[in-house]
Amino acid sequence: MADIGVFLMALAVAYLLPGPDMILLLQTGARQGRALALATTLGLAVARACHVALAGLGLAVLFRTAPWTFDLVRLAGAAYLLWIGVRILQAQASQRVVGAGEEGAPPGGAWWVAIRRGLLTNLLNPKALLFCSVLLPQFVDPAAGPLFAQFVVLGAVLVAVGFVFDACYALAGAGIGRWLERRPLAQRIQQWLFGSVLVGFGVRLALLREM
Repeated sequence: MADIGVFLMALAVAYLLPGPDMILLLQTGARQGRALALATTLGLAVARACHVALAGLGLAVLFRTAPWTFDLVRLAGAAYLLWIGVRILQAQASQRVVGAGEEGAPPGGAWWVAIRRGLLTNLLNPKALLFCSVLLPQFVDPAAGPLFAQFVVLGAVLVAVGFVFDACYALAGAGIGRWLERRPLAQRIQQWLFGSVLVGFGVRLALLREM
């Protein structure tokens, strides 16, 4: 593998850019607390691992040779982001922010919902797959050993670094939740801001025409 430092910097830049994953984690942390935000992080990590595997299998090539498959995934992802955004916007004020300091464990079903939400948010975003397909091959060095092993290691690093960044966003969201607990107006502003941003990401993905 060549230039692992450059690879890590490229990942850091990508994960620092605002996107639906980041907004989802901040929103979940603020509204539902640290535990469910971290569960969402786990779903995102599984989705990225799937993208790495699909990139290795060459699914991105299918997107280019059969554009309708890209459009299918793109529209499904856009619909899902719009659905989440609208659900956030429609949440009642009685569904108060859960502070990160609360000790009560979420119900078992809530864990699965949070994991599934993270999984589908990333898995149904074809741009995430294309990111893996474009980035990973650039750092595979034929002279450094078996290509498959290098691809696996780079993919594992991509997932691990993403998990660290996502965990930070989840904890930041929980911190926002603690601050919002006694500020109803700020809660509503946060709800409308994050919900609108997710709707905007959904609309942008729906209008995307080129990979």
